[in-house]
Amino acid sequence: MSVPARVPRRLAILPFRGSDVVSEGLLTWTMLRGQTWTRLLPDVYVHRDGYRADDHRMWCEAVALRLPPGAVLAGRSAAWLFGADVLTRDAPVTVLLPTAARLRPHPRLRLVRSPLPERDRTLVGGLPVTTPLRTAFDLGRQGSLAEALVAVEALLRRRVVKLPALRAYAAARPGRPGAPLLREVLALAEPLSESPMETRLRLLLLDAGLGPLTAQHEVRAGGRFVAGWTWPGRRSASRSSTTATTTANGLTSGGAWRA
Repeated sequence: MSVPARVPRRLAILPFRGSDVVSEGLLTWTMLRGQTWTRLLPDVYVHRDGYRADDHRMWCEAVALRLPPGAVLAGRSAAWLFGADVLTRDAPVTVLLPTAARLRPHPRLRLVRSPLPERDRTLVGGLPVTTPLRTAFDLGRQGSLAEALVAVEALLRRRVVKLPALRAYAAARPGRPGAPLLREVLALAEPLSESPMETRLRLLLLDAGLGPLTAQHEVRAGGRFVAGWTWPGRRSASRSSTTATTTANGLTSGGAWRA
């Protein structure tokens, strides 16, 4: 009767390079082709118990094992690792590649080519990523105005980047692709925005000519509460004849891309 191979616990949880574990004598190529293991990328596998098709962290871990020198996780993947709510289901992992680097295309990858100075790199949970500033700078130059603003405000909301620092960073790089979009995003960005839906609603209101709005405006009417978005300039007097308490008539809202 054959004895099952004793596999370190790390191989039952995290993705790994098949060539590494074979060279260490932990598994064989024949074993890796069995039902116990799932092939994620060329030479990258995960135990069937650790496989989740829509687990972005698992895919980030897998992609990191294949990154060429100088490449990092970037864009929405980096923002997600910083805790920002910016991903859709089945979102690919965004990889920023230095100009001369190569990485085989894959359906779960979105490849971006751009210069990446050392000061724009960092680590999150051991994974190489663009810094929060570089991540916000990149996301603010991509897609529609709504998509870019949602992404930037998600990072501001997590407080991993501050708006004055991002504006200064962008001002020092005025000629980069997408700069006009980024300027519009930075003019509208509001760190107090509480959700992607709130950001989109605010844009709709602004497009309808119902601005400017004030975020988290404190409203007093007998008690105290904070409204999501208001027009504090529109005021109405209370019924009290002795104290003129003002209230706000406002809304309460609860391929490769070259950078």
